[in-house]
Amino acid sequence: MIPNQWYAVLESKEVQKGKLIGVTRLGEKLVFWRNKNGEIICLRDKCAHRGAALSAGKICGEGETVQCPFHGLEYDRTGKCKIIPANGRITPVSERFKVDSYPIREAHDFIWLWWGKKRDEYPPLPFFEDIDEKFSFKTYKEVWPVHYSRAIENQLDGVHLPFVHHNTIGRGNRTIIHGPYVEMSEDKNEMKFFVDMQKDDGKTRSLKPEAFPMDKIGNFYIHFKFPNLWQNHLTDKVRIFISFVPIDEESTLFYMRFYQKIVRIPLFRTLVNWLGIASSKVILHQDRKVVITQDPKKTWLKMGEKLFQGDLPIVKYRQRRQELIEAEE
Repeated sequence: MIPNQWYAVLESKEVQKGKLIGVTRLGEKLVFWRNKNGEIICLRDKCAHRGAALSAGKICGEGETVQCPFHGLEYDRTGKCKIIPANGRITPVSERFKVDSYPIREAHDFIWLWWGKKRDEYPPLPFFEDIDEKFSFKTYKEVWPVHYSRAIENQLDGVHLPFVHHNTIGRGNRTIIHGPYVEMSEDKNEMKFFVDMQKDDGKTRSLKPEAFPMDKIGNFYIHFKFPNLWQNHLTDKVRIFISFVPIDEESTLFYMRFYQKIVRIPLFRTLVNWLGIASSKVILHQDRKVVITQDPKKTWLKMGEKLFQGDLPIVKYRQRRQELIEAEE
């Protein structure tokens, strides 16, 4: 995983007041809960004493501490153990009784976790600025048995459409890919790409990215933000969004959302959002059948694959991902 990044790891509604939730994210077992003010607290889900899961314990002290279910040790939001009952409440607790804590933000109906070194100031959350509060949405989530890099690269791949999605979004047998044309942001932490596809008439060759027909650049494009956010910008009012959440090195949780701001009447809005996510699930499952067969499960910049021109967005993604990892190392 890319360190020192914000990752959307849960939806807000999944962490409710008065309840502990234990999950695995980025290869770590984590416990989340809310205090009496609704603020999210996140610790490593492993007691420093004998390794029991804190998520099996209970919330104490108006939501400010969590109690281990095994021997009653209580930890505050910083991960420091405040009480060891067997020693007596008035006995000071050694500094060595501490678990990792994680900086948390809550925005866009997601809970965000900072994966990296703690600092005085943190960068902004990497959400899409053009998805505003006027959009409504419905979410679907599922787990794939692949590294999150494979999951992301599938959504940066235009070449597979007429084969994997031949009876849905890839209808028409348009196998020739012109470009793709890729735009990188100034800091290289987000990319947009555009494709133009046509049937193979036996006379046409795909155009190079530098010869991409600029009149094909419009409101439809794929937009990706590091470390793991993607949107299919269908129109100014309709989007498909995915947060690819790393569970561990071999599994990825998809939070897929259908966003729209065409229909705002509550009942009809709910129906449209349901239909939007239902059709998106069909397409996602067509992808899943193929992606889970890819070997290896994880990708990196140089791995022996034989890539061609249509893979340019994937190459750009791998290059930047490698740069970000190496910069932190």
